[in-house]
Amino acid sequence: MKYDVNLELENREESYSFGDVAKQANGSAWIKSGKTVILATVVINETEIVKEDFLPLTVQYIEKTYAVGKIPGGFFKRETKPSDFETLTSRIVDRSLRPLFPKGFGHPTQITIMTFSADSESDLQVLALNAASAALFTSDIDINTSVSAVRTAKVDGELVINPTLSQLKDSTLDLYLSGTKDDLLMIEMRSFGGEKIEVTDMIIDPMLDPAMSGAVMSSHVSNAMNEDELIEVFEKTQEALFASNAKYENEFAAFKKDVVSTDLKAHTLNSEMVSYVKDNHLSDIANAMKQMAKSERSTALRTLRKSILTLKEEWATVENEVQLKDAIDSVKKAEVRAQILNENVRADGRTLTEVRPISIATNVLPNAHSSCLFTRGQTQALVVLTMGGPKDAQMFESLTESGTQNENFMVHYNFPGFSVGEASPVMGTKRRELGHGNLAKRALDPIVDLDGQTVRLVSEILESNGSSSMATVCGGYMALKAADFDTTDTVAGIAMGMVSDAGKYAILSDINGLEDHDGDMDFKVTGSKDGITAMQMDIKLGGVSLEILKEALYQAKEGRSHIIDIMLDAEKEIEFNDGVLPSVDFFHIDPSFIGEVIGQAGKTIREMIEKFEVAIDIDKKDGKVKITGKNKTGVSGARGHIENIVNTPKIAKIKYEVGDKYEGTVKRIVDFGAFIELPDGTDGLIHISKISDQRVEKVSDVLTEGDKISVEILEFKGNKISLGRA
Repeated sequence: MKYDVNLELENREESYSFGDVAKQANGSAWIKSGKTVILATVVINETEIVKEDFLPLTVQYIEKTYAVGKIPGGFFKRETKPSDFETLTSRIVDRSLRPLFPKGFGHPTQITIMTFSADSESDLQVLALNAASAALFTSDIDINTSVSAVRTAKVDGELVINPTLSQLKDSTLDLYLSGTKDDLLMIEMRSFGGEKIEVTDMIIDPMLDPAMSGAVMSSHVSNAMNEDELIEVFEKTQEALFASNAKYENEFAAFKKDVVSTDLKAHTLNSEMVSYVKDNHLSDIANAMKQMAKSERSTALRTLRKSILTLKEEWATVENEVQLKDAIDSVKKAEVRAQILNENVRADGRTLTEVRPISIATNVLPNAHSSCLFTRGQTQALVVLTMGGPKDAQMFESLTESGTQNENFMVHYNFPGFSVGEASPVMGTKRRELGHGNLAKRALDPIVDLDGQTVRLVSEILESNGSSSMATVCGGYMALKAADFDTTDTVAGIAMGMVSDAGKYAILSDINGLEDHDGDMDFKVTGSKDGITAMQMDIKLGGVSLEILKEALYQAKEGRSHIIDIMLDAEKEIEFNDGVLPSVDFFHIDPSFIGEVIGQAGKTIREMIEKFEVAIDIDKKDGKVKITGKNKTGVSGARGHIENIVNTPKIAKIKYEVGDKYEGTVKRIVDFGAFIELPDGTDGLIHISKISDQRVEKVSDVLTEGDKISVEILEFKGNKISLGRA
């Protein structure tokens, strides 16, 4: 294929072809990078315009297994349900491109991105957005701004812009930025490093040796990235982002189609109604704003609208009622924002940095492995943890990875309609639910060492009024502690917002639903007191400066520290579900004793598994032993048994020969004979026909387990010893 544009970007090349394929779409872009080929198309319905006040945009990212020479696994040999990666990638592209469309754009729009060929090093999420933006920019839709993505990794302490997937695996940072040549629009970030944090503690206990008083340095490994370092990474990544978009717009301009005329939905406020509401019903709106639950606030505003229509009979038409609703919403939004900007007071009376009241109850479900009911204001998450073994992991296939992958740490987030007072049925997992669960997983993953276990956290949102995903992070951490998990740090999450107007701005901590709806930014930050493990930001404005972003990060740190202190207090009150909670124990033994622990043909270890009802995994190289059981009693019993074997002096192995005679012990009786333990612990079999000179009908008539018996070595059959009565 002939390529119209070839671009040299930092650590990557991209080639674009416009108009050679998918010619009936409003716009299309065929992109090649390495051995990866992606087609993005944009189609709008020019004859239809939706009346509702939202942008009818749908984004679908689709992977084809033939792109890497695979046939789909499973019973159906064609692509069916989108994978989590496809869904999350679709969501990232949607969030990045949605701000480009002008207000009032109501034509149903479909963006389809298909991966036709893929190599093992290409970043498909970055290329998917770049391809979709190129198709949109060169289409006949009146959009003249390029949006692209840049990913940054930190490998061996050095920043890498546009890393390969191999580099990303070795990275302590995964930062995904999208934006235009002038503005930052979206952030997805996670830190999973292992940076050593130095902590200074002052010793003030008078009982300590005075010579030891003063500053004492301690250190621990933190998987969080501190705010100052993160801002520096943002600066460098943003430079690359702005530069690449300038290149795109310059190179793609010649391939822009003639713009087709599209109608924008007229959305003009009725000035008479706005003035009437301001002059007569500001106090009613203020009272409605204090009803923080979405359902209660909606009811109060609806009641106000009905009362106005009763007084103003000339407005009592369907069209006028819609206009009155818009007028009330406009006045409400203006009041919410003005109160914050001018008085530094929020609708619920909080200061800008104040976090709503928090309550934490752990192990509220007696038969679950662990649980936490985390409540913050009118947001409530019930997070439930279930432990399993390696076989319980979620199996999945990745286009860029060979073979089947296993996900051992899962966070599943559910958002039923009743949590916001809506009478909606519980359906399948939506993109938003998948995205929020993925964010919570990225927040908690760095602090958990599963060591072969599988953990599933399920967050059931029981009530929502702002940032249920951050409640999931906090509740998820507490559920881990309620299951007696060791963590490297304490992690919490907080949602930040912003209101700005005419050069003034205010940053809000722990935003509620009203502030999310009427504000200009949704900024979720998770981490410890040391720094950030994950974050997600969407800007409703044209963009955000790094100065404002830095201020928001430090304000988030204060709020996060406040929440962590409450969580640490709650940790002290945890009572474990001992009768239900599985137990896991790790220890090491001398590798030279592994043979004795396993026993001949695995007999010893099988007996322990059956007796103590546990699973035992032994690393033969370094002697690491992992015991998993339904309760602590069985696990401790199995450990004691293994330690008894290890601590018992070894018996020197005997070199057996045919004709040798020994005294052995009857270990196990079977229908066809008995297994005899010889002096060094080796087992041999004496057949029923060799037990006595007389015919024996039942072995148990002659022998009992534990009996001492003299035997003779008759023959060797492979690794087995055949015995006779001496």
